[in-house]
Amino acid sequence: MIRALPQRKSGVGMDVSLAIVNIVLLLIFFFLATGQLLNPPTQGIEIAETTELPLDQLPQPILIVRDGGNWQLGEQSVNPDLLGAAIAELEAPFTLHVLIAGTAPAETLLDILDRPALADIEIKLVTLRRSIGS
Repeated sequence: MIRALPQRKSGVGMDVSLAIVNIVLLLIFFFLATGQLLNPPTQGIEIAETTELPLDQLPQPILIVRDGGNWQLGEQSVNPDLLGAAIAELEAPFTLHVLIAGTAPAETLLDILDRPALADIEIKLVTLRRSIGS
């Protein structure tokens, strides 16, 4: 009589994916914790900010758009309705720099750029973080 040997029980393999996930999570928590310790919040530091620029240091020609509809082209005050006539006096070709407050509504800037007098002129935008005054 021939007896068959009992079959070997297959060993239960260890699942390493759970260990890998745990290690990755621990590393993420470690880097989050040490990153906050190495980069403390900067309280009490005030960053310098320019709110008024001397006109001679600004690029020329420049159109300064102030709150309340007061515009200035170079050193001359300009009525927004007469902008085309004021620009026609400038020597062509030129790049018109537009200085407007960074907090100004986008509609204001779009209305300025949509004017027919500025259709064929290259325009560069200059902004400030705070209002440039009235």
